[in-house]
Amino acid sequence: MEEVAIGTVEKYFGKIGVAAIKITGGEMKVGDKIHMKGHSTDFEQVVESMQVEHQSVQKAGPGTDVGIRVKEKVHEKDTVFLVKA
Repeated sequence: MEEVAIGTVEKYFGKIGVAAIKITGGEMKVGDKIHMKGHSTDFEQVVESMQVEHQSVQKAGPGTDVGIRVKEKVHEKDTVFLVKA
């Protein structure tokens, strides 16, 4: 499967399991499969929901900061890849 880098993790909120991600290229939508990869991070998950400025959104493009719930801990500077089938 092809993977395209679409953003980086800016911050991780451990108590609520949410990652703040800066979209740097492409577009991320609810339902997309993403791959979180970093020094000690490596997992895939489906985007179930995301928020911009505490408002739920269905998609986000370049330059947008989004918050998504993640199933595992992530770290600042981890890369977010969009997994294309």
